[in-house]
Amino acid sequence: MGETQSDQEDRTAKPPGTAEKPPGSAGRHPGRRALLIGGAVAAVGTAVLARDELSRLWWRVPGVEKPRTPGAVDFPGATWVAASSANYRRADRPDDYAIDRVVIHVTQGSYASAVKAFQDPGHQAAAHYIVRQRGDITQMIRELDVAFHAGNRSYNERSVGIEHEGFVERKSSFTDVMYTNSARLTAEICRRYGISVDREHVIGHVEVPGTDHTDPGRYWDWDRYMTLVRRAHRTAA
Repeated sequence: MGETQSDQEDRTAKPPGTAEKPPGSAGRHPGRRALLIGGAVAAVGTAVLARDELSRLWWRVPGVEKPRTPGAVDFPGATWVAASSANYRRADRPDDYAIDRVVIHVTQGSYASAVKAFQDPGHQAAAHYIVRQRGDITQMIRELDVAFHAGNRSYNERSVGIEHEGFVERKSSFTDVMYTNSARLTAEICRRYGISVDREHVIGHVEVPGTDHTDPGRYWDWDRYMTLVRRAHRTAA
């Protein structure tokens, strides 16, 4: 299931390369020139950061954001059940963040428990979709938005997360209809964003850098799944 605290900013300690004061420098004050140069460098750095942030937020200007219809889904046939807004970040993908990954998860619980968790603002995690063992697909976050599901900010921003009802240690969790319908969903996501249908771009949660999760686990049949995804992708094309 999506990892909590997955979208926190990285925090760094003392900046590297900080030089020690030379002997006899105690009590000295930086000269005017040093202050001016240092201030200019800081201003340039701030400007670059501000420009990068603005490039991500341009769509927040009134009238620019893509239209949103309450209850609308990105995958035909999916049912909409909204996640808590605390478990994702509103965005305008792929215009502000390119999408180039699909991340496969397993809920480690029932469908109902996953929905409850994703609607809990204190959970701090949720995926875009849940696929049930009986094949039903529920969408809880729009693909436009950044779901907190991967435990890695960069991967959250670049991916769509799909949960699957069940347990990693139970092979019986992964039913025929679950594989088939999940593959159709992944194929459509890949088609929509021009994502390559291969194991570099369709990955398990365990393959996300920095994660401590193991899903979808050893019983998830990747060969079978990718064959179904490629077949569905060709059919759609």
